[in-house]
Amino acid sequence: MTALILFYAFLLGLVIGSFLNVCIYRIPKGLSVAWPPSACMGCKNRIKWYDNIPVLSWFVLRGKCRNCGCKISVQYPVVEFFTALLTVLFVWRFGLTWWTPCVLFSVYCLIALSVIDIKTFTIPDRFSIGLTVIALGISFLNPAFTGAPFERFISALIAGAVGFFGLWGTALLGQFIFRKEAMGGGDIKLMAAIGALSGLHGVVNSLVIGSFAGLIYFGVMSLLKKQQQNGTTIPFGPFLSLGLLFNLYFPGMALITLLGN
Repeated sequence: MTALILFYAFLLGLVIGSFLNVCIYRIPKGLSVAWPPSACMGCKNRIKWYDNIPVLSWFVLRGKCRNCGCKISVQYPVVEFFTALLTVLFVWRFGLTWWTPCVLFSVYCLIALSVIDIKTFTIPDRFSIGLTVIALGISFLNPAFTGAPFERFISALIAGAVGFFGLWGTALLGQFIFRKEAMGGGDIKLMAAIGALSGLHGVVNSLVIGSFAGLIYFGVMSLLKKQQQNGTTIPFGPFLSLGLLFNLYFPGMALITLLGN
């Protein structure tokens, strides 16, 4: 993999990251992601192209609108840079293959749904259900599965069902024990996508990694906010997505195998 290809991958990631920011803002509001063009949320003036360069413009403008001085969230350059970084990592990992655009599309969806979940505590169905359907459609390319195309499809379908019904059963048990909703419907649907994209190993890996990362976040936020633990609500989607990123980068690998090495 040449440095020039990775450089182009980084630039592509910056552009995609800028578009993901549009999706993150507009999709929860039911707005079109294609029209109208981006505008300042304060003065509503259309953003000029030179003020819309990923990452760079935020620093040049010092995080404020050129016209009205309205603050621009640091989310924008963070999402753009993180998207570019992951694009480089996955292009470097898989090279220029048919699977690369498929896995990158999945990664971009995970970034968008994670930020939306953090901001709204919801995961739009277009991401969770959409990813599941797409995962089944591209299963014949997925290195997490083996065998003929139909065998790969069946494996993805079974893993998706295990992910969905497994977390659904856990949520019902948690609701019975704690007398309140223990898991959101968006998380359960996301588990179906995780299974369909990464197989049975991926379901286990994502639950382990997601639960561990969520527990750390839960503890840190409880300390910072000085709240009782039973009063803190956390979005679980980003942590499940973190687990899926591991699965996508190491397809078909059990977490215990990597730790054992």
